[in-house]
Amino acid sequence: MPLEPLVDDRLFVDRVSGCVKGSLISFFLFTTLIVFNLTQVASLVVAVFSLRAFRAYNRWAADLWWGLCVSCSRSVNGARLILSGDAIPAEENAIVLCNHQQMPDITFLFLLAKTKRRLGDLKWLVKDIIKWVPGVGWGLAFVGSIFVSRNWADDRVSIERTFFSLIRNRVPFWVILFVEGTRVTSEKLKGSREYALKKNMQPLEHVLFPRTKGFVASVEGLRNGHLDAVYDITIGYEKGVPTLWQYIKGAVRVAHFHVRRYPVKDLPGSQEELSKWLIERFTEKDRLLDHFYHTGSFAGSTPTAPNRT
Repeated sequence: MPLEPLVDDRLFVDRVSGCVKGSLISFFLFTTLIVFNLTQVASLVVAVFSLRAFRAYNRWAADLWWGLCVSCSRSVNGARLILSGDAIPAEENAIVLCNHQQMPDITFLFLLAKTKRRLGDLKWLVKDIIKWVPGVGWGLAFVGSIFVSRNWADDRVSIERTFFSLIRNRVPFWVILFVEGTRVTSEKLKGSREYALKKNMQPLEHVLFPRTKGFVASVEGLRNGHLDAVYDITIGYEKGVPTLWQYIKGAVRVAHFHVRRYPVKDLPGSQEELSKWLIERFTEKDRLLDHFYHTGSFAGSTPTAPNRT
């Protein structure tokens, strides 16, 4: 079953202090985000004359604002990662697969991307409705994220167009995929298990059965000379799954990332084989998380060097 929500059991004075610091951090980040959004809107004028300059500015803006998020997390709350598994080279183009439990999954990914000089190059495959949200949604649109609906015919066209642009313009990237399609809950996991049984597949205990179409389209759209690897990251929390507010106010400071790196040349060739490969990765994630929840570490993992960031 999914890990239970985090219970903030710190001393009262620490909880109050966390709320004050969290409120100040939230106000600072929100106001700076709106300012950046306004400058990004203004950068549309630049796009008329130079798409390269437009992309460079928005890449810089994303790197700076997400970098502020990382700095606040580290300096104010002492947030850090414990890494195990395969080492990741810096400045590599990759598709990043993650299990998805709560919003801090994303904020901890910022910490990893920062150390690999890919923070401003993050591209997210997210629900279409998000692009209309001022702040986060607009920011994601300006950095070239992929917005999808539930209509695969429309989504495929959008995905192919975006990836063609990345390849043609040699744009560096980490494409982040939460292929479960939503955050895991007990109720959603029950539905996922029923679906797996109907398909004569092994039901999963800790992650949702992955949706394969977006992943297959991403690999096929990017593997032609511009994609270096696929990173399979399994995210684990020690005491419970934190909310974004708990993360901001410092109630959780550590996340465990178990990383597997798969060079693009080692990936299967056909769509059917890629779908099967993805399901195998999430079956492996399920085993890793089961061991993690019982022991506090990932099974058979060899820490990277350094193992904390």
